[in-house]
Amino acid sequence: MDLELEYNNRARVPEHPQHIAGWQRDAAAWREACPRAELGLAYGPGEREKLDILHPGPASDAPLALFIHGGYWKALDRSFASHCARGLNLRGVAVALPSYDLCPTVPVATIVDQMRAAARFLWARRRQRMLAIGHSAGGHLAAMLLATDWRALDPALPADLVHAALPVSGVFDLEPLLATTIGEGLNLTPETARAVSPRLLPSPGRPIHCLVGGAESSEFIRQSRDMAQAWGGTWEALPGADHFTVIAPFADPTSAAVATAERMLAR
Repeated sequence: MDLELEYNNRARVPEHPQHIAGWQRDAAAWREACPRAELGLAYGPGEREKLDILHPGPASDAPLALFIHGGYWKALDRSFASHCARGLNLRGVAVALPSYDLCPTVPVATIVDQMRAAARFLWARRRQRMLAIGHSAGGHLAAMLLATDWRALDPALPADLVHAALPVSGVFDLEPLLATTIGEGLNLTPETARAVSPRLLPSPGRPIHCLVGGAESSEFIRQSRDMAQAWGGTWEALPGADHFTVIAPFADPTSAAVATAERMLAR
């Protein structure tokens, strides 16, 4: 199997620059149009350790989802994903969108810790458990949050601070990336890759539903299937969606992906 071809999504989808430019445009538009936005809240000391909360209205007690952007841990920030809050916002759900430091400046394990810090910040601010959603690298990070032993970090935290996860086109076993150009800059060894691979961690016993594009590579489809099976969750492939179009349904309040997220929040 050609792992480079399987995991290099930008090479697989030559029109990816147009997709990313569209994300940036649509994200900026929704930050302006959403009912209420809190922007640039610091969850840590670093310049990129900030998050936005996009609200469905003036009240602050709406259900909460955390949406983590992708970029293979090496690119982008929260400003490219704001439109992914639109569907849930229009269904009455608040959505927090964090940025994080990027590889190779920091290792993947540090990014995991930053997302844990973001979740703890949200708990301190809102006292709400949350659904973790994430795209690509963000899907990996959402699964890592679901696997987190929150009580070990702070006995005052609820054990199910992140009570469910909805990763989208995630990579859950990072070791295959070491044989590709994607692995360059991640500073991973086989041992450290396994340590941050949620598929290899014990099941947290909480709901996970993995989404993946039906037009994605066989490895991306396998990763979602294997992750769901490892933790007793569920998975589905969205027909015709590639790695860049697979998140489009989150901007649509009538989409099946948003309905799935709503159901997971309700549980």
